[in-house]
Amino acid sequence: MSLVTTTFHIDGMTCQGCVASVTRALKAISGVAEVAVSLDDKCAAVRYDDAQTAQIALAAAVEDAGFDVTMLETSKGFSL
Repeated sequence: MSLVTTTFHIDGMTCQGCVASVTRALKAISGVAEVAVSLDDKCAAVRYDDAQTAQIALAAAVEDAGFDVTMLETSKGFSL
């Protein structure tokens, strides 16, 4: 298993309910190991198995939850 961490900028989060929605959407994706969402920084860091899912699927899940998303950074072996 090759875990990768991708950080996304997320527009549209205004409350902890939004944070919970983004967290739920990302954790529902097969291969996601960890999710950390920050309302203050308007970002989400996702650690996932890149053999099971891809950045595009993560971004699509956030967009489907009603938020705008932009990828900021991806790295292998990075901890949340």
